[in-house]
Amino acid sequence: MTGSGPLTPLPPGPIPRGWALLTQERPRPDRLRTRPWAWRLAVATVCFGAFMGQLDASIVTLTYQSLGAEFHAGPAAVEWVSLSYLLALVALLVPAGRFSDAHGRKLMYLYGFAVFTAASAACGLAPGLAALVAFRVVQALGAALMQANSVALVTTSAPPGRMRSALGMQAAGQAIGLALGPTVGGALVATVGWRWVFLVNVPVGLFALLAGHFLLPRTRQRSGASGVDGPSVLLLATATTAALLGLSVSSGLGLPVWTAAVLLAAAVSAGWAFVRRQSGCTAPLLDLSLLRPGGIAPGLFSGFCGYLVLFGPLVLVPVELGRRGDSALFAGLVLTALPLGFALAATLAERLLPERWDDGARSRVGMGGCVAALALMAVLPSTAAVLPLPLGLLGLSLGVFTPANNTLVMRAVPQSAAGTGGGMVNMGRGIGTALGVAAVTLTLHLVPGPDGTRAAVLVLLGFALPALAACGRGGRGGRGGRGGSRRPGSGGRVRRGGRFVRVRVRRGRGPGPGPAPVPGARSGPT
Repeated sequence: MTGSGPLTPLPPGPIPRGWALLTQERPRPDRLRTRPWAWRLAVATVCFGAFMGQLDASIVTLTYQSLGAEFHAGPAAVEWVSLSYLLALVALLVPAGRFSDAHGRKLMYLYGFAVFTAASAACGLAPGLAALVAFRVVQALGAALMQANSVALVTTSAPPGRMRSALGMQAAGQAIGLALGPTVGGALVATVGWRWVFLVNVPVGLFALLAGHFLLPRTRQRSGASGVDGPSVLLLATATTAALLGLSVSSGLGLPVWTAAVLLAAAVSAGWAFVRRQSGCTAPLLDLSLLRPGGIAPGLFSGFCGYLVLFGPLVLVPVELGRRGDSALFAGLVLTALPLGFALAATLAERLLPERWDDGARSRVGMGGCVAALALMAVLPSTAAVLPLPLGLLGLSLGVFTPANNTLVMRAVPQSAAGTGGGMVNMGRGIGTALGVAAVTLTLHLVPGPDGTRAAVLVLLGFALPALAACGRGGRGGRGGRGGSRRPGSGGRVRRGGRFVRVRVRRGRGPGPGPAPVPGARSGPT
């Protein structure tokens, strides 16, 4: 990512028609974009993508048994339906964000929806397991274009002071998709078959594609660098793929143990080469200056740990309750307490938490709640009657932490590179998701029996504690009263003499993070 590259003003011109519809972003209708609530429609449109992504993440694992029976494949082969998607997604998120910064985040987001929807239909019609895995890689390409731009579209659509609220709406969409996944997936597999787990994405995707065309704002500022460094993409893909495969082998994938050491060594080597190339590249894939002290590295690390802590129990709880003789459907109902708490906190925290708490304070309170919830899980019995309490607390805490932490990260990223910054946030989420699943699976493999559950919880706690220490560090600013995300030059609420007062700052002359106004660029919403 390059935050220092030249910015391209938003080009004027008529509404694109014909072939131009495929290469240019369409402005929102005038009667819509001037409404004070237009930003809510834009955020709601992004929530469709967040909902679909998390629904897909939590629903596909329920098809493993049916896929194995229909294609006569073992678990080691069937799990590649998820693994191929995740590996491709992690590798493509940052390149997709950089490409979108140069060519338009709305345009690339809509292309992502189109690719994801078409690939979902192809997955539902796949004639064999190999074809299904290949279509999942294509689906990951569409998901990367959506996820890399989702945070950027939310933060650039929301008005001054409402960024955290908007990110909370997006987080709620993710949590609802995550919560409905086990129930919806179980019902679809049990009634109409596994193919509808993928086909259900098609009508939702078509509706969201149409809504995004009319409701999403155009990209106001673009990065002047349009090229993507191929060797950097290859090194990033190699590092993430080798690391995840190494952990999978260590968790009992079925390959010789020595291959795990080779894969992890390859991941370290590729990661080191990637960092070296970014340091000397004229147009780096990642702007390493943002990761230096005072940058966004602490926020990215905390966000990574947050999603690791979120997805770890999604693997652990069904295994533990299944060991106790409970059904998968019952385990899914117990597990719903986690994403339900996440959704409630993400949508209501803005109204219920004290106004004087800035984003740094909220992120620390949220991650502190995660530590407390995991400590309860470690000492309380892991029964269906007890688990909803710590799971609900964990969900509530993550719902407070995630929007505040994402706000801190995105405020430190120049608006011209918001797509790439959003890609970094979502890449951290993807890696955290994968490592949450892998860490729990590895722990249960190394510590079988009842003791494995407590050991897995302690591993998750071991990630939450350093995340708590990193919360609120780095980034630029963190205070702004309610909303906590005032844009430069827009005015808002600031602390004076121990209380908050409303001030108005002339555009382009107020202090604060973010890029300077671009000469010739349109300043109004589009």
